[in-house]
Amino acid sequence: MNIGVLKSTANQMVAKGKGILAADESAKTIQKRFDKIGLKSDPDTNLAYRKMLFTTPGIENYLSGVILFDETIRQSIDGVLIPEYLSKIGILPGIKVDKGTVDLPAFPGEKITEGLDGLKERLIEYARLGAKFAKWRTVITIGPNIPTDKCIEENAERLAKYSLLCQQQDIVPIVEPEVLMDADNTLEICKDATNRTLKALFAKLAEHNVPLEGLILKTNMVISGKKCPVQASSKEIAKETIATFLNVIPKEVPGIVFLSGGQTPDQATENLAEINMVIGSPWQLSYSYGRALQDEALMTWGGKNENVEAAQKAFIERVKKVSEARSQQPSQN
Repeated sequence: MNIGVLKSTANQMVAKGKGILAADESAKTIQKRFDKIGLKSDPDTNLAYRKMLFTTPGIENYLSGVILFDETIRQSIDGVLIPEYLSKIGILPGIKVDKGTVDLPAFPGEKITEGLDGLKERLIEYARLGAKFAKWRTVITIGPNIPTDKCIEENAERLAKYSLLCQQQDIVPIVEPEVLMDADNTLEICKDATNRTLKALFAKLAEHNVPLEGLILKTNMVISGKKCPVQASSKEIAKETIATFLNVIPKEVPGIVFLSGGQTPDQATENLAEINMVIGSPWQLSYSYGRALQDEALMTWGGKNENVEAAQKAFIERVKKVSEARSQQPSQN
């Protein structure tokens, strides 16, 4: 483990004005995206879509990194392996390494993330392929009597083990505990679940002696559930998100990147701007959006070569807007 390399990479990942594109959709997930435009997912079509995104002129001004899927990290753009292509334009290549979620036995409605088996060997290969960072996502569901402590703690334990395995290969781990926003819960209930989740996570990271300077936290905003009849304002979301973070996240963490979690592109952009205007954060507060960066470009592209230029225009416009939101300064009011 080279802590100097890890710190340098982590700081690059949250460089000012830049964020991370989550383009690590599994085969099942990218098919869901393509269903919206009537397209069948296969390796060639997936590559054509991602090539449209990655070759957009100027994205290196707003993106520090791209999270790739196993299929994508092995593909090439114009004869150049994608990790090398991204590196050449100044964007760090990353890799999703978890194997997805399954039901947590004896805990109805809750999930556990798999992927620790064989992870060391996979990380060695991904490092050889050029990956500089990795991502592991857990999901925490809000509902009647959930999330339970068992679900939160078991997922935190796996995130900690994954983190240490990454760092031993000089790969920066993105630790991603996502409290889902799909229910009808209030902002206050989300705040409580997020607080419990992050508290457990950092306890487990400490237990496993994971250097916090060499990781990035990716997490949800404290936000109302999508089905909640009373939706919190962006200012309320910002205030409660930062208050929660200050309560549980050590200042040694170099940066926090937000997931969009089902927000619209405009919502994710506005909320990020408000969060960056709250006084008192010791961290870089950035973004690692998937749908919120891609959706407009995807719909414009529609799987047609003649639409690539227009889709790239839509993509760079959204990426620039989110970069500007990330670059807002704290308000003194």
